[in-house]
Amino acid sequence: MLYSCYSLGAVFFLFTAYTERAFLHPDLLFKHPLRAKGDLEKKLKSMGLSVRWNQFSAGPQLLEALNAGRLDFGHAGETPPISAQAAGAPLLYVASSPPNPKGEAILVPKNSPIRNLFDLKGKKIALNKGSNVHYLVVQALAKANLKYTDIEPVFIPPADARAAFEQKKVDAWAIWDPYFAAAEQATGARILTDATNIVENREFLFASQTFTKKHPDRLKIVLEEIKKVDEWAKSRPKEVAQILSPLIGIDAGVLEQVAKRRAYGLELITQEVVAYQQRLADTFYRLKLVPKKIDVSQVAMVSDHKPN
Repeated sequence: MLYSCYSLGAVFFLFTAYTERAFLHPDLLFKHPLRAKGDLEKKLKSMGLSVRWNQFSAGPQLLEALNAGRLDFGHAGETPPISAQAAGAPLLYVASSPPNPKGEAILVPKNSPIRNLFDLKGKKIALNKGSNVHYLVVQALAKANLKYTDIEPVFIPPADARAAFEQKKVDAWAIWDPYFAAAEQATGARILTDATNIVENREFLFASQTFTKKHPDRLKIVLEEIKKVDEWAKSRPKEVAQILSPLIGIDAGVLEQVAKRRAYGLELITQEVVAYQQRLADTFYRLKLVPKKIDVSQVAMVSDHKPN
């Protein structure tokens, strides 16, 4: 079986082949066309695998399922795997997207008196705990010479955070696309900062260590098909938006904005990427956001070459 989750409500799909499982989490804008185009299904049909789509709520929940042995291949941002590894999840980093700093931001209401990062001191910031924006908040505060304890984090999922933001129950909202773009267009929210020169905001593909050893052929097929659809989508933001809109219930105009500003490409894991993730892990341990120190290199399938 193969499950997948994306960053907007975490859609996943399931391949079933006898009692074996293989999981994938395509992100919103270059892997979801994979579902609409059906190329991966065609490729795997000859292997006796069928595809069924379903949902997780977000990357942290997907990695919890991996830790529980309910999935073998998944996708999440740069922060969820840190908590998952600390919890003992048998994950393996197998590929990533390029950095996408324009794809997440800290938003404030358009008439907010908050004008710079230092103004966040003492304020309530809504964010999804353990998500990619959790690290953005930590590092943005550090850039303003503020401590994490200088703000009040309000841990709520994106849908509830949007309501709290609009009702001014929080002062700021750290959020990723497409929720980010949707809030910009619907509320006139002002970008206090995106992740540029703060964090990389990569998306990672993970496999369970058992699955990687048992099915390297399937892993190779999935990565190849993801790379193909990414290349197809890169020059077609309007078409991608029109394909995805009815599938995920978001306005095509919002999705086109996301498609235009996201980073495209599929990269294998390098030592530089491992070092970045290690810095993230060490930061979260220092702030007591994870219970123990981890060594990211122990769960990374490192290569200095991009996939062909």
